[in-house]
Amino acid sequence: MAIELLIEEKLIKAFSPLHIDITKEKLLFDFPDPEQFHFNVVMISKIFEGLRIKQRHKAINSILAQELIESISVLTLHTYTEKEWLYRYSSLPLFMGSSYFNKKIA
Repeated sequence: MAIELLIEEKLIKAFSPLHIDITKEKLLFDFPDPEQFHFNVVMISKIFEGLRIKQRHKAINSILAQELIESISVLTLHTYTEKEWLYRYSSLPLFMGSSYFNKKIA
């Protein structure tokens, strides 16, 4: 399984995000292992409500502990509650997770 799909699967299972976007970039500078990558994660989750950014990032890092050892050299996290996202960007992302739509339709 591709590492980005594994990361997405683990984060969806742990955080039930309303939105998740994971991008993978090859590191632009010389790094001893050519298979090391930079991952950028943007995630909106109700689980983040009441948690400080440091707590959110620690939770994500604990879920991705093995991947951080083996495959990820740089991990950038952008974590939001739905309210924080709306305050910052005024509208929700075009793609929302299926759990979000199921709750809205039901």
